[in-house]
Amino acid sequence: MFERFDKYARRAVARARHEAVRTGQDHIGCEHLLLGIFAEQGQAAQAMTAAGLEISALRTHLHGGTTSAADPLDAEALASLGIDLDAVRRATDAAFGPGALDRAGGARPVRLRQAFGPSFTPEARKTVELALRTTVRMKQPSISTGHILAGIIDQGHNAGLDLLAAAGADAAALRADVIRRLTDAA
Repeated sequence: MFERFDKYARRAVARARHEAVRTGQDHIGCEHLLLGIFAEQGQAAQAMTAAGLEISALRTHLHGGTTSAADPLDAEALASLGIDLDAVRRATDAAFGPGALDRAGGARPVRLRQAFGPSFTPEARKTVELALRTTVRMKQPSISTGHILAGIIDQGHNAGLDLLAAAGADAAALRADVIRRLTDAA
């Protein structure tokens, strides 16, 4: 099914995998997909930005109000120096592949699960299914990050929606905005 994803959606899934591995998770959940699509260009990131969301704040909410202990780079400290860590990650990932910035920190022990990569949770698989349904219903040629965001929201309950709620986002308004953007782009 991933052949139906546009390049940004494919990269978003790779980023979601990276988010999961970076934080020591053995699964890719909707919360990781949400961070992955926000880090990519496209209708989802545009809608989330328009809703006043910030990726660093979502990461903080995901980690219970603290910066991830697994991330040795302090986004807030770098921002105080005028460095946007997310922009650095995007540029590094584009040049050297997903996760390159974290790999530069040195060799890490590889667990068997990580050697094959984390698997999708049932909710994340459902997100992909719902994204495909939205794509077909809208008669669009490929699944984009906007379709993935709609899939996260359409489930009704998952860790991605919990993360949006913790950040104060109105999921219904966010979905309406991303669907409008998808329609306008068609």
